[in-house]
Amino acid sequence: MKIETVVNAEIELLTAIKNSDVFVLEKLLHDDLLFNLPDGQTITKEFDLKAYRSGKMNIHALEAFDQIIKVIGDSAVVCVTVLLKGKYDDNPLEGTFRYVRVWKRFEENLKVIGGSCVQLH
Repeated sequence: MKIETVVNAEIELLTAIKNSDVFVLEKLLHDDLLFNLPDGQTITKEFDLKAYRSGKMNIHALEAFDQIIKVIGDSAVVCVTVLLKGKYDDNPLEGTFRYVRVWKRFEENLKVIGGSCVQLH
């Protein structure tokens, strides 16, 4: 797997998050995804997609920087800082977050299989 492939998948994922594009998120998130939120809650793919489908999650601005990618066989670990502004369930969502995402190659494309996020400020 090439780093460029992972960079492109990250761009596609972040664009889908910003645009609430459930079709693309459905394709990029593995069915068995586990993701830890800053409050310690572990969510699944279906939980995440439901938040976008219902309109609960609404991102107004998203800027990613300080990205580190390590390719390990058919997987990749991505660490990236993201500045987010938006709303979740009508509550403001704003801050700088550090994400760790694990991508794995499957026959059709890369998929996120796990991750975590902490709020920096």
